[in-house]
Amino acid sequence: MNTQNKKNKTNEVIRIQNLLVLVFLISSSYLYSQSSPKHSIENTDSNKPNILFILADDVGQEVLSCYGGESYDTPHIDELARTGMKFQHTYSMPTCVPSRLTIMTGKYPTRFGNIVWGEFPKSEEKNTFSNLMQANGYATGIAGKWQLTLLKDDPQHPARLGFQHSEVFGWHEGPRYYQPMIYRNGQVRTDTKLHYGPDLYTRSVIEFMDENRNKPFIAYYSMALCHEVTDDLETPVPQSPFGRYDSYAEMVAEMDRAVGRLVAALNALELREETLIIFVADNGTPQNLIVRAEGKKLIKEPIFSMQNGQKIPGGKANLTDGGTRVPMIANWPGTIKEGQVVDDLIDFTDFLPTFLDLAEAPESINKDIDGLSFSDLLVGKGRSKRTWTYAEESVLPKPGGTEPSGENSGLKYVRNADWKLYNDGRLYDMKNDRFEKAPILEENDTAISGKIRKELVLMFKNNFNVDVH
Repeated sequence: MNTQNKKNKTNEVIRIQNLLVLVFLISSSYLYSQSSPKHSIENTDSNKPNILFILADDVGQEVLSCYGGESYDTPHIDELARTGMKFQHTYSMPTCVPSRLTIMTGKYPTRFGNIVWGEFPKSEEKNTFSNLMQANGYATGIAGKWQLTLLKDDPQHPARLGFQHSEVFGWHEGPRYYQPMIYRNGQVRTDTKLHYGPDLYTRSVIEFMDENRNKPFIAYYSMALCHEVTDDLETPVPQSPFGRYDSYAEMVAEMDRAVGRLVAALNALELREETLIIFVADNGTPQNLIVRAEGKKLIKEPIFSMQNGQKIPGGKANLTDGGTRVPMIANWPGTIKEGQVVDDLIDFTDFLPTFLDLAEAPESINKDIDGLSFSDLLVGKGRSKRTWTYAEESVLPKPGGTEPSGENSGLKYVRNADWKLYNDGRLYDMKNDRFEKAPILEENDTAISGKIRKELVLMFKNNFNVDVH
């Protein structure tokens, strides 16, 4: 199929999705309005954008076609990049929970001491971006993955952290894909057995946006895709109709389809120009994936993806680019100019202050956070103020399971766009050594690397204090 025919086919698919989503919205809005809590928030300031924050799970840059990926088709995400702003230097933590903790609080995990998987610091519950946005007039909703506590022990945790509506799967309690176990506002749903989880999570986000279309909202779609199935239950979770679990390629296709449904929904609701979409991933692509169950034994296969002619292994759980340099796209018609590719540094502490700046509530940003707002970059009034980013290895104990495994080495890094320094003294020229094959030790410094080392060492000495950005 030639390029023009592929483009025509993609456009036709998008038109059909727009029509289907419009029919869905009309048919479902009454049911949802009867079953969901009412909010008294009114949109009194048309300058405050809605925010659709999409956090994909386990997706490195090499996965997306718009980043040079060659193994998977991602037309809807590519379209967001083509008509918006693509970020080259966005950095996460290397695994799921630390990234989510950082997003919610605007602080690095190291600030909280020995946090185990499934715990959230009590001192930060009132300071989450969701509680702060709610306090400043936004309706708040989340769907998909929570992973900040075991919901069977604390089913109201999402509400306490500021989400007025939540529809999230039971992490390490049940399935997330086929026959999913889903908590809706703290109650386990009983009608999910015949459904595919990501379809329900996407529908929940669409219904939330529909219900709150006349007021400012922030919809946090914390995707299940493209993470593997839950691995620590007594009996393996249900497989697909093909008698196996979805392949990574199949999950990438479902992820992209969900993004297309959400964009189509915003178009149908006539909210597209009033809504900022941010698409980002929580960490890199997994190194391997559970592909099937043989009795109680789970079988894994390694993941490799092609990017710009190179075979790239999954890098999740590593502090390499494969684990922490993630794709990020911002799209806001009429505000963000099309076709931008930016080299500004962004890390996950930056979302909280950016959201509050866009909500015209900078006074709500606590002074002790690590994040720096990049709202000026989004609206074309400036650049990101960040000059370095930070990440840490996060191999921590959790209740049960096999992820993560091993012991925490205490490894950390600070870096700018071109240079990266680990706390064990290894310095890398990332522009010329993407895969970190040639560490530069202090005794081998050149004039240039020595200067860079001194600048980055200062970040470690100052305990990553935001004042020295």
